[in-house]
Formats: sequence, structure tokens, C-alpha cells
Amino acid sequence: MEPSAKTNLGKSSTSSNYNDYHVNNDEENQHWSYAMQLASSSVLPMVMQAVVELDVLEIMAEAGPGTHLSVLEIVSRIPTRNPDATAMLDRMLQLLANHSVLTCSVQPTSAVVINNSSGSSDGGRRLYGLAPVAQYFVRNKDGVSLRPLMSMLQDKVFMDSWYELKGAFVDGGIPFNRVHGTHAFAYCGKDPRFNDVFNKAMCDHTNIVIRKILESYKGFEQLKHLVDVGGGLGVALNIITSKYPSIKGINFDLPHVIQHAPTYPGVEHVGGDMFVSVPKGDAIFMKVRPILAI
Repeated sequence: MEPSAKTNLGKSSTSSNYNDYHVNNDEENQHWSYAMQLASSSVLPMVMQAVVELDVLEIMAEAGPGTHLSVLEIVSRIPTRNPDATAMLDRMLQLLANHSVLTCSVQPTSAVVINNSSGSSDGGRRLYGLAPVAQYFVRNKDGVSLRPLMSMLQDKVFMDSWYELKGAFVDGGIPFNRVHGTHAFAYCGKDPRFNDVFNKAMCDHTNIVIRKILESYKGFEQLKHLVDVGGGLGVALNIITSKYPSIKGINFDLPHVIQHAPTYPGVEHVGGDMFVSVPKGDAIFMKVRPILAI
């Protein structure tokens, strides 16, 4: 019986080594894939931004829920003089599909072809649809989306700040201030183009976030006077006072911001500096801006 026992032990050891090798090899491949993803991590937001600017997601949404389109169908809706536009878009959409922004399926064809210029592969053509996360980058029933926020964060004004992150760590300061000589909010008063980009991003983001808050939060019900500090163009207060008309809203922000704010029933726009003084009210409301001040 002893030789038999030794033989079984030997087989078990060999099997264990074999399995360990494959487990370790699989883990190593996963680490390698993730490392490559990190090394090329700037590609995804740049591709996403280009696709959004080309209105690709809006084109797909307009086709109807659950509809899948080929790149040829999408490109036919986009003004372009580039003969390689279809091939370029197909590669971009494949990347977004790999990151679950889009869905991708292959429609069988009678001929077996490999034609990257038309979004085709072995025996079929690729069709793309919107994955659930893509809905946040398509205008909703209120006409807003996260598209302007992404455009702001990918804007050169903000992107240049990242190149000063190391310098800020070594020498001190805030990356944005080191590049532009002032903080982000003051910079908007000096750059009309970026001010428009910033305001649009804040308006759409605020619209989405505040409506989600009001679905479950009931803390505004007993208020008579609500002050929104850094309220931008007054979008948040407009939504809140529309649901609670008894509230008098005071929208407080820098003068160069307030001057562009539209008139809303029950909302008073007040210009000033929060670091100097803030209007009084039953409650003060502040929404954290989705930007970095590192």
C-alpha cells in the first residue's frame, strides 16, 4: 500500500503545481492588463469627449430605445471630409464598448469579409447601441446631461493644471493657480469662453443632482428663507422653490456670475464674496463643485 500512497501523493503534488502555475499566470496577465490600462488611461476620456462632441450618442439615442446602428449609419449623420472617418469612428466605438459605455453586436452577412473601413469583421458588421451608463451623457427630458461637465473637465484650461501637480507638490501652491495665476472661480471672470463652459457644466450637473436630492430629501419643507452660497446661475434654487413655493431663495455668488443669472420666481440674485460676508437665511445651502482644488 505504501508505494501506492506515495504515487498518489506524487500525482497530487504535480496537479497542485500545475494549477498554481495557471493561477499565478492568470493573475500575472490580469496585473499586466491593468498596468497597460493605467499607462493608457488618458485615451478613454479623450475618445469619450470626441464622441460626445460629434453628437454620436445623441444620434444613437434619436434612433430609439434599443436600436443598434452601424458606423456607416452614424457617420452619414456627421459632417466630415475625412475618407477614413468610418474606420476611425469604429475604433473609437470599439473602445467605448470595451468599457461598457456602448454595446456591440455583430450582424451576420452572407459574405465573409474583413473591412475595417466600414466597421465590418469576419462574416458580419458591427452594430453599436447605448449601454445604461451612456444615458447620462445624452440630454434627458429636462434637456441636461453630464456632457457639459465632461467638456469642462477635459477643457485645456483644466487639463493644463494637471501638468503642475508635481510642481505643486514639490514647491507648494495649487496647480490651477500656478498655471493661470488665480483660482478657478476668479479665472472664469477673465475668460468669457471658459466662463460659458463652466456655467453650462454647473447648470446641467446641478439640475441632475438637485432633482435626485429632492426625490428623497425632505429637509426644505419647513424653511422660509434659503441661501445658496456659490449658487451660480440659480438653477438649484429655481428647482427647490418650484417644489416649495413658500421658500424665498437668495442666490449668492460672485458679481461676474450673478450678472448672467436669469430671473426666477421667488429667487433673488445677490452678488458678493463668501469670504467677506454671506446673506442671512433660515438655512445656507452649498453644493460641492465637481472640480479639483488640489
